[in-house]
Amino acid sequence: VLVSLLPETSMALLIHFLVLFLCLIQSIVCQAKEFISIDCGGTSNYTDPRTGLTWISDTGILSHGRSVEVENSNGDLLQYQRRRDFPIGSKKYCYTLNTKERRRYLVRATFLYGISENVDTYPKFQLYLDATKWSTVTVLDASRVYVEEMIIRAPSNFIDVCLCCAITGSPFISTLELRPLNLSMYATDFEDNFYLKVAARVNFGAPSKEAIRDPDDPYDRIWDSDLEKRQNFLVGVAPGTERINTSKNIDIKTREYPPVKVMQTAVVGTKGMLSYRLNLEDFPAHARAYAYLAEIEELGVNETRKFKLQQPYMPDYNNAVVNIAENANGSYTLYEPSYMNVSLDFVLSFSFVKTRDSTRGPLLNAIEISKYVEIAAKTDQQDVNVLNALRSVLDESVLTSGGDPCVPTQWEWVTCSPTMPPRITKIVLSGKNMNSKIPSELKNMEGLTEL
Repeated sequence: VLVSLLPETSMALLIHFLVLFLCLIQSIVCQAKEFISIDCGGTSNYTDPRTGLTWISDTGILSHGRSVEVENSNGDLLQYQRRRDFPIGSKKYCYTLNTKERRRYLVRATFLYGISENVDTYPKFQLYLDATKWSTVTVLDASRVYVEEMIIRAPSNFIDVCLCCAITGSPFISTLELRPLNLSMYATDFEDNFYLKVAARVNFGAPSKEAIRDPDDPYDRIWDSDLEKRQNFLVGVAPGTERINTSKNIDIKTREYPPVKVMQTAVVGTKGMLSYRLNLEDFPAHARAYAYLAEIEELGVNETRKFKLQQPYMPDYNNAVVNIAENANGSYTLYEPSYMNVSLDFVLSFSFVKTRDSTRGPLLNAIEISKYVEIAAKTDQQDVNVLNALRSVLDESVLTSGGDPCVPTQWEWVTCSPTMPPRITKIVLSGKNMNSKIPSELKNMEGLTEL
């Protein structure tokens, strides 16, 4: 009845907004359906009651390693009740995830070892995405969940996530997740040659220590609370820093779509400054940095909030004046200044200071910092095609060879050149029970010198 009484123009607007709303809901639902969530070491599939996300066990996905019960696991989170441990040695152990070529994804691996009285040294090993070194996973606190995230544009219709090269202890993994991103998100000028390794993603003014993720963030990014207490994380807080929040909706429709819940909280420098210090893993490095800002306080007619970035010193950015409401064309609207390519140190000190003509101190809702990681060359595709043809006629034991044939470690039955991209120089077929003729494609392996 209400709809029938609306003027024609209002009716058209209502229909337009309903269509947009339904499209948004459909997009979010499709997004969740495309999530891949693997409970490594889990014994069954289940739905997480907190998020509604479906988790699958890696039993049957991977034939290597063993499922181990985690001592003093992370509360009632089902995905941290068990972990998958792998043998110590030179082999690599890989999970293959299906992707859509050239689509952007967030890839996340997490690691909870669990406290054990019988362990003298905790694990330290390497994590790879295809042939690219992602991280050296170093467990210093057995009760902490270590999170590694990489933002990628998929180079093909699958990616391999591999663990290898243990320095101490056994390689292990707790979860592996793949999250498709909106088409515009995290685009850079360098994505043909670099991935983005997430170093920090922080929600300021958070109401508790609990991180924000799905369902508040439909892309299931993890936004750490600024109340989280760990070594060298958000120390050196300026005097006069206060926490504010709002229940009003925030317009977040920009490129990176930070969740509304994150943008509804902030910190403000009531004495004219905001400052923090934190360590960035695997830095110094070149990075992409984002500040997420929204004016969530009601300013008087004669009040302004203007501020500048004081630290770190970056000539191209330090003189820029931020006026959130003006830059965003209104209050309660996201303004998202980003720094496309900046050089940052391992210890990052950053601060914002108000300008002389500002009546209010600086405000910060969230930050996100990612390191550029150069994409390493995989084994020559022509050689890989021949090896796949060979695998189809060899003993089943060869089929357990996972990931790239050469990087980060070689398959047991091949030898690779040190060139980039690597080429296969030797193939060992003895004892492999070949049940057919050698594939004719073998002649295409230009680097092969021994068979």
